[in-house]
Amino acid sequence: MALELSYLRAERDRTKEQLRELEVESRKLEAEVKNLRQREVQTKREIDALSALIEIAESRAQSSAPAPAAAP
Repeated sequence: MALELSYLRAERDRTKEQLRELEVESRKLEAEVKNLRQREVQTKREIDALSALIEIAESRAQSSAPAPAAAP
């Protein structure tokens, strides 16, 4: 009976250690996902800013272009 009990305790301790390792890995992955989400948001903001600059440039180009000549 003592052997079985010591085996069970050792198994429990190994399992607890595995759980701690999984928790550490999980926290690292969560931090990485958070970082990736921040990069995604930043990239979308850059796209929006560039799109706005393109629209401004296009509207300036259209307004500064000479009007087409009237047909005779």
